[in-house]
Amino acid sequence: MKFFWIWNGKRIKQSLIVVVAALFTAIILFVEGRELTVFTSNNVPLAIDQVKSSERHLALTFDISWGETKALPILKELKQNKVKASFFLSGAWAERHPEIVEQIVKDGHEIGSLGYKYENYTSMEDEEIRTDIIRSQEAINKVAGDQPELLRPPNGNFDKRVLTLADKLHYTIIHWSLDSEDWRNPGKEIIVENITNEADPGDIILLHASDSAKQTTEALPAIISQLKKKGYSFVTVSELVSNADIKSEEIK
Repeated sequence: MKFFWIWNGKRIKQSLIVVVAALFTAIILFVEGRELTVFTSNNVPLAIDQVKSSERHLALTFDISWGETKALPILKELKQNKVKASFFLSGAWAERHPEIVEQIVKDGHEIGSLGYKYENYTSMEDEEIRTDIIRSQEAINKVAGDQPELLRPPNGNFDKRVLTLADKLHYTIIHWSLDSEDWRNPGKEIIVENITNEADPGDIILLHASDSAKQTTEALPAIISQLKKKGYSFVTVSELVSNADIKSEEIK
């Protein structure tokens, strides 16, 4: 039976939180060139899903693997609203659109990896996964001038094997606790409601800046405005985890 570990601060009961808290053996944070690595008692690395925060902080994350028309308008909205976010890029996309990657960096956003080919890691052999992660790392580093430390596996699919491979390459896997479902193109209002009605402090919010997500740009101003009215502020994923209160859940 395959299983993996994932952080989830919103959907587990308080009693389970108390039990699983004992599983953590190490949290390593470095302020500069920071890495965050957490292990269970049997040395299985964990993925970050949500961070319990004493502050009303949220992390907006944007996945990009295709297209060039949506990213720049999203960057413009973020800049106008003075919001910093985390962008997860496929290495192949970064190679095709270096000017957009450079703008992301210039605007002060965080960059993570989506792998190179954007193919499901759970269906790959170990060496294929390792090669894809390294290839993406090299592509992003060449354009952005910095090596990503955060990895979001394509489509968010991973297992214990992927977690272990990523950890050996010094990556922390980032999932999400709140899906905007903007990739379904359900309408601007629904995208806004999916986030603003459900947001909790410490949420990592999934959005997309690929061309296939046609309504994200229109929804973004309302998302930011409504969440700010509720007292939320926006930080990058790394900033969010720097004051982490970690919880975990075993998913079998």
